[in-house]
Amino acid sequence: MKVHHLNCGTMRPPGATLVCHVLLIETDRRGLVLVDSGYGLRDVAEPARRVGPLRLAMRPLLDPEETAARQIERLGFRREDVRHIVLTHLDPDHVGGIADFPGARVHVTSAEARGALHAPGPRERLRFRPAQWSHGPLFVEHGPGGEAWHGFAAARELDDVAPGIVLVPLPGHTRGHAGVAVEADGGVLLHAGDAFFDHTTLTGRTRMPLALRATETLVAHDLARVRANHARLAELHRRADGPAILCAHDPVLLERAREGLTGPAS
Repeated sequence: MKVHHLNCGTMRPPGATLVCHVLLIETDRRGLVLVDSGYGLRDVAEPARRVGPLRLAMRPLLDPEETAARQIERLGFRREDVRHIVLTHLDPDHVGGIADFPGARVHVTSAEARGALHAPGPRERLRFRPAQWSHGPLFVEHGPGGEAWHGFAAARELDDVAPGIVLVPLPGHTRGHAGVAVEADGGVLLHAGDAFFDHTTLTGRTRMPLALRATETLVAHDLARVRANHARLAELHRRADGPAILCAHDPVLLERAREGLTGPAS
């Protein structure tokens, strides 16, 4: 599968510049697939209602030309060509763009759907923005269980989306957070969403800005699991047969992915 690496939302919190790294996947016969969706056109038009307090802390640029919808059109596709969107989680900077693709099936873990859609707890009610799915998207929930994948015990291949796309549970940042693995033309990619924020996590060094490190800690649904994911992903990165590991917000990893480089900067 051919993969395009898109930035669907530049953010400028104090002391850092972040991206919203979205994968656009061209499948053989099943149209286009997005992994995450970044900010969408409706977020640009109604930031207070749809993005909420996140916009004050993360200071997103909210440029309509950065939306997945506009970038897909510039690549020569139609929005209707997007048949599936696989979300790592339902935070506003990952889900806002789904409204620009109303015909797409939106895939999430059942744990994430419970925490955001069905039975959110008090912190989750503050965190998620139901306005972003008020257009009535078709959510497809994927329950626990599955097959072993690179040391993860319960990964699930999404055959209904496309062979070679795998949902890998990585709970911690949110209740049902997941990574998404893709068998791309150049090798296997693992988009780890917000399981980590900075490429130095994979190499065992922690040079990311203090404010970003504090944000990762403060927003964690389960901090112990976040730290466990850090260790598991760093170990997977060290394996010669492991996938290329990406995350959602590191501009270094986005640029290296665009250049075809598979490892984080040293």
